[in-house]
Amino acid sequence: MNVAINPQNVAAGPTLAGKLSLVTGSTSGIGLGIARALAAAGSDIVLNGFGKPDDVAQAQAKIAADFKVRVSYSSADMSKPQDIREMIENTLQSSGRLDILVNNAGIQHVAALQDFPPEKWDAILAINLSSAFHTTRLALPSMLKNKWGRIINIASAHALVGSPFKSAYVAAKHGILGLTKVTALETAESGITCNAICPGYVYTPLVEAHGIPREQVIRDVLLAQQPNKRFAAVEELGALVVFLASAAAASITGAALPVDGGWTAH
Repeated sequence: MNVAINPQNVAAGPTLAGKLSLVTGSTSGIGLGIARALAAAGSDIVLNGFGKPDDVAQAQAKIAADFKVRVSYSSADMSKPQDIREMIENTLQSSGRLDILVNNAGIQHVAALQDFPPEKWDAILAINLSSAFHTTRLALPSMLKNKWGRIINIASAHALVGSPFKSAYVAAKHGILGLTKVTALETAESGITCNAICPGYVYTPLVEAHGIPREQVIRDVLLAQQPNKRFAAVEELGALVVFLASAAAASITGAALPVDGGWTAH
């Protein structure tokens, strides 16, 4: 069957004007880059995450000034279901809609299984996996009512492969991919899509914050995994999120999209 494509649906420009995007874990790093990319495409933004109040306010004001969109902020703790509920409810109450949900919040801890602290396991599962369940279940009624929505889960190459000493993180990211597929199937006829982006190593200020020289990170960490021998850029992830949120990606749902330089092609 041939389907006519309306060029207006895939046009360039402020493709997300009139939409509202909520990005968890977006006060810095990948999440902030994604929020800025969505704002550049015309979407109003809800930031979420931790940080110094002045830094958060500065990030919020800069997005608003740079892209002339409305930007609000929620300090909701993604490990606490009640905080998540209040964040979604406040967003819907103040804006009347929630069109694009990006589940990005995440933490990490590295240890051998026999030494892995149970409290770290619980925290990683809560923030990296359960928070996405809660945001999704709470955002879906509004999306179903509007017959349109985009849910984009920032997973990891570790949603597709394992690595030693990262049991909780790998388990959570595999879980995110499963949640993505179930969400996509349940919403397939409702104008809603759900996809997972699976980054490899992404260069953010956090890489340098550990005091490890860039060359050493590349040689000892990245080169062992990513065949293209380069970090993914935050801007690349932001551009992919904007595409998945656009009308051009209406038929892409339930997908795991690696941005890993060939890591998972092994």
